[in-house]
Amino acid sequence: MSVTKSDTKLSRQFAIDAARLLVNTRCHNVVVMDVTGISPVTDFLIFATGTSARQMKTACDEVQEFGAPRGFQALSAHSDMGNWTCVDLVDVVVHVFSPESRAYYDLENLWGDGRRVNWQEEFPATAEPA
Repeated sequence: MSVTKSDTKLSRQFAIDAARLLVNTRCHNVVVMDVTGISPVTDFLIFATGTSARQMKTACDEVQEFGAPRGFQALSAHSDMGNWTCVDLVDVVVHVFSPESRAYYDLENLWGDGRRVNWQEEFPATAEPA
């Protein structure tokens, strides 16, 4: 499988659409961070809090299904017994945590040099992700 970095604008839009999808699958406190030029491996990180192990898995499965036809194939996906689920879509990496794990790992602080994408105001959710 060949993995290539895509256009940053396309990745940004996909990250925003994936954030909307996560909210629609009942994730909360969804944050999109632009780490272009900071991370050598990805351009956007998405952090979300899930409500249960099953809901977290479903949310990540839906992001993978949403991404595949748009050219964002999952390179890998990992789940840690309902505490943390991660999907690596190369240019966008999605992390869905339990509330306790999100507070413990505090990846938003770790990637504090990244720029938060104000996706809710910049791109109001007027419809389902396309």
